[in-house]
Amino acid sequence: MIIYKTHVAAEWVDYNGHMNDAEYACVFSLACEALIDQIGLDEVGREHYGYTIYTLETHLCYRREAHQGQALNVDLTLLDSDTKRLHVFFAMLDDEGNLLASSEQMLMGMKQASGRPSPFPTKIANRIEELPKANSEAWPELAGRTIGIRR
Repeated sequence: MIIYKTHVAAEWVDYNGHMNDAEYACVFSLACEALIDQIGLDEVGREHYGYTIYTLETHLCYRREAHQGQALNVDLTLLDSDTKRLHVFFAMLDDEGNLLASSEQMLMGMKQASGRPSPFPTKIANRIEELPKANSEAWPELAGRTIGIRR
């Protein structure tokens, strides 16, 4: 499910001639906002429920360079969820479907008044159930990775 689309802006290109690493993170952040809006926690939803989403952890993998003007399509897969957390996987693709980068994220539902974790409101939980889910036996290849030097 493509959750967010954009193009590489000129100001995102660094001295190496391709999209700067920080801009990949920015695009994934905007894709996360698109997800949050889709499940009903846009500005109106946050105000109505007094509820928001925080990012707890993110793991970004770079696979190919992106260049000025290039189309970026961010695909979403829900890896797992419970009553107050979402484990999501975003894949950034070019128009030919080549993987440019991925971002695996753990998101937490929070009551705004207390700043504490809280279960998703029922309507939000129902929308989360509609998200495309990964088969637990066939996660995306880059999901669940750890960082380390292989010896």
